Amino acid sequence: MHLVYADGQGNVYDHPELHGLARSGDMIVELLEEELIPLPEGATLSLLPNTRAVGMNPSTGEMLPLPEGSHAVGALLPQGFTRLCVPGYIKTDKSYKLPLFGYSAVVWKDGGFYVAADRTDDPYKWNPLNCDRDAVRSGVESLTGKYPENRLYGHLSHCALGYECLTSSNTFLSRWEGGVPVSYSCNAGCFGCISEQPDDSGFVSPQTRMNFRPRVDEIVEVMLEHLKTPESIISFGQGCEGEPSTQAKLIIEAIREVRSVTDMGYININTNAGLSDHIRGIVDAGLDLMRVSTISALDDHYNAYYKPRGYTLANVEKSLKYAASQGVYASINYLVFPGVTDREEEVEAMVEFVRRTGLKLIQMRNLNIDPESYLELIPPARGEILGMKTMLEIFREELPEVVIGSYTHVPPTGEARAKKAVARTLPQSRYI
Repeated sequence: MHLVYADGQGNVYDHPELHGLARSGDMIVELLEEELIPLPEGATLSLLPNTRAVGMNPSTGEMLPLPEGSHAVGALLPQGFTRLCVPGYIKTDKSYKLPLFGYSAVVWKDGGFYVAADRTDDPYKWNPLNCDRDAVRSGVESLTGKYPENRLYGHLSHCALGYECLTSSNTFLSRWEGGVPVSYSCNAGCFGCISEQPDDSGFVSPQTRMNFRPRVDEIVEVMLEHLKTPESIISFGQGCEGEPSTQAKLIIEAIREVRSVTDMGYININTNAGLSDHIRGIVDAGLDLMRVSTISALDDHYNAYYKPRGYTLANVEKSLKYAASQGVYASINYLVFPGVTDREEEVEAMVEFVRRTGLKLIQMRNLNIDPESYLELIPPARGEILGMKTMLEIFREELPEVVIGSYTHVPPTGEARAKKAVARTLPQSRYI
């Protein structure tokens, strides 16, 4: 398990003597053989700026930082893989904040790169190598040409071509899960927001947030173009927008219009679910799937990261319970971080939260954050740190009916069709 490091030009090397180390929370730890898998297809290696790689002398157990200029290296994993450890490093500039990515520990072993990760889903649909960029460009030309006045397609074309966002790319490929952003505002101030950061945060947002309020007809056009197969998913709530439920009136009108035309595919919302009344209206309009972003089932940790405005974790739980009661296939987008998510108190709280809310799916998502900044923000550990692999084993044992995955799934066919049949008989929500 040889240490992997990079020089200032980004050239990557394996150290001939030192073993690679990792971090769990604020501790530098040894990597275990059972934590390592070959570097997955679609993963990329990333230099960690302003860091020094740290390795271990296997004979003495001594931890040794490499000379300045020898940077730590991390792997950025595709969806479907949950990281178990962060790379081992020390910062050369304590004030510097790493770019907002989910760095995973990587080593050189048996003639190849290995990473500390667990496969938690089938990575095929979200492997960047399975997204034909020429086909995306063709799709952009086709749909922006067909709908020249639709500002959403103009916005999404930048996401697909500039950021190579896979969800917006799917919108132009008319496959799998496609996105339809609707909101430029948010009712939370997430510490690691990827689309909007305060000027004094020290972070650089890797994406630009949408800056307009779309019309219902623009939303409907995108939805109807995408919902053409039984397995297609169209999703409100993308990385390039704020909280979609702040535009509940638009969403409700769009869902009603679309469902008056077709019952094909699935309508999903990615949301913080804090606006319980808004979520109720969206559910009643005909929502099929809901993915709720969370980082913890403990109030102090949740509040520290999300900085919710006008809602609490109790509102989130209320929204999830209502959605589940109405047959919505509900999941959480669980932002996980080694040494934090696997704390004893966090695991216990999440197991109980899932049981109370009737969730069907936990989507494991590697938190994109600067580790030091995050650890300074949240409450200290109150119990034992179990390890990410142990945490996953506990979830699978304690929640046998809950799917452990990494992205949005559709419910079993019979269950989904029955839900839609019932929804058509319900009175329209009086939310609007």
